[in-house]
Amino acid sequence: MSCLACLKESPALLLEGALGERLKREYHLSFDPQIAMARLVEREEGRQSLETLWREYRESARRHRLPFLATTPTRRANRERVARAGCGDRLFWENLEFLRQVRQAGEGEMYVGGLMGCRGDAYTGQGALAQREARVFHSWAAQRFAQAGADFLMAGIMPTLPEAAGMAQAMGETGLPYLISFTLRGDGCLIDGTPLSQAIAYIDQISDYTPAGYMANCLHPLILEEALGQPCNRVPLVRERFWGLQANTACLPYDQLDRLEEAPEGTPPEVLAEQMLRLRERFGLRLFGGCCGTTGAHLEAIARRLEQAVRQEGENV
Repeated sequence: MSCLACLKESPALLLEGALGERLKREYHLSFDPQIAMARLVEREEGRQSLETLWREYRESARRHRLPFLATTPTRRANRERVARAGCGDRLFWENLEFLRQVRQAGEGEMYVGGLMGCRGDAYTGQGALAQREARVFHSWAAQRFAQAGADFLMAGIMPTLPEAAGMAQAMGETGLPYLISFTLRGDGCLIDGTPLSQAIAYIDQISDYTPAGYMANCLHPLILEEALGQPCNRVPLVRERFWGLQANTACLPYDQLDRLEEAPEGTPPEVLAEQMLRLRERFGLRLFGGCCGTTGAHLEAIARRLEQAVRQEGENV
């Protein structure tokens, strides 16, 4: 099955869980000051640690009969930062090839994606680009992922509509299926104040090749439930086009998370899984994964509940 067909037809899919926090806390790895985790594939301890986490997440997906979507740890690897890091664009090929090796070493349905991100601060929107600038700026990385053979592209935690729209246009030019993941607040808006429904409508309207779907990440399920329940987002378009969440375990807004010096207490795995499944029941979500605070236990609980939900839905047809 092609990646696009899988995205459109699968009743539920599993995305990876947390990488950055676990690599620091469990494996005591340091990241590049410019491009963060993107250079870990150049170090043996980085490769081993990444492989351990991805294999853990992939195994949960396989065990519970779910397609698995994994993305390269390259959200900060844009044109400017790669130049400052002095490593050249080979890292796009290296990261994708490493993920393909992880896929080949295991079983189950797995797709390898290229992760991109905003130019500035994903939590505040500071330094965000205008639409036209964003299209030119992000085309550099999008084209390199396409040339390196990514199955799909994903824009992670996009805080402002203009940059997300330009990013979508740049991704669409590759011909690859892609996902746009927003930085969302509990009031149902992006960080720049744009309601989610308006953001989706605008990007769909201006894109020659529209996103496969939209989602959010780095957000607790209860905050997303609040956001999707806002009057501005209780419309058919959001129900049809908004597909998923990579969840935080801490139920805190972005501005509070950004100020914390220590990791906050998180939601236990079974509770988080139940909250994620409520999003599926209420709003039709079907892409589920983890972000800040999640562990293998969290992703395993989510995958198990998803398998149960899909099986029950099949029995009720």
